[in-house]
Amino acid sequence: MLELAFTAADLAYTRIAISPLWEVVASVRVVKNPAEHPLYERWSTVVMPRLAASGLDWRLLSDLVPPRVIPAFVCPPPTTSAPDLGVELAALRALPAEVVRASLDGLTGPRTERVAALYDDPPTGLDRLATVIGSYWDLALAPYWPRILTLLQGDVLYRARRLAEGGARQLLNDLDPNVTWDNDTLYVAHRHARGARTLGGRGLLLVPSAFVWPRIFSVTTADWQPTLRYPPRGVGTLWEHHPTDVPEALAAVLGRSRTLLLVELGDPASTTDLARRTGLSAGGVSQHLTALRAAGLVSAHRTGRFVLYARTSVAESLLAASPGG
Repeated sequence: MLELAFTAADLAYTRIAISPLWEVVASVRVVKNPAEHPLYERWSTVVMPRLAASGLDWRLLSDLVPPRVIPAFVCPPPTTSAPDLGVELAALRALPAEVVRASLDGLTGPRTERVAALYDDPPTGLDRLATVIGSYWDLALAPYWPRILTLLQGDVLYRARRLAEGGARQLLNDLDPNVTWDNDTLYVAHRHARGARTLGGRGLLLVPSAFVWPRIFSVTTADWQPTLRYPPRGVGTLWEHHPTDVPEALAAVLGRSRTLLLVELGDPASTTDLARRTGLSAGGVSQHLTALRAAGLVSAHRTGRFVLYARTSVAESLLAASPGG
């Protein structure tokens, strides 16, 4: 059991943030051990062949995400509430060499050749790592990010309401079944970390994460604000895809075919996939997708020879608000 003792200053500096970089790191755990993460099977069975076919050498990233303790420098806590991946990668590239080496010194076991090169030359190694992460993101997460981001933002809003309704006690006591708040202390049922820790007046950073279920991840190093990463509400439904009827109200505005395509893009898909699933011609699908992209409702992501289309956050919101959607 991990025990985090709070002072008044810690409560004052406690905040919530979303971290695309952490989602990359957490998703790597799933790709490396898919059998241990059945919740993400729908995602991993699509992404794993895509990564293999891409030719991307992401072994350095894989080396830095071992089964147990992940070195803290790989995913520094975000400094803003909603950074994009580019901002976080810039922060990763700028890390001091001594911080990287100290973090790697804390790991057990032999270093791979790639990690040893990073240790010997942190600036070059961090630049390489950031480049690999960006390529991995494009292949594995970018097409799904609007859906993931919608889930994470919804959880942040829910937590904000809990704080407004009942203060820090109600916020912290409702994070996860593995977390309880009592007598100014947060108790975390943690797989690896144990013992009492103080937050040092830095507060606690709460980060909802789509890829950590059913675990809780914590960081309590001296270099960064203590961080707790937890599964958001509704994460179990994130990868479900239930075909739904076309929302008639939305179809009256966008047209039935375009609305049908948005409904079908619950999973990112190619033009060929969409034509097969909807019965529309490939040419018709392409024309509709062009219009939907121009309206900001669909995004396109190239993976090798293929282009995958995905709903944007705007489209997610429209479908969620439409009767029958």
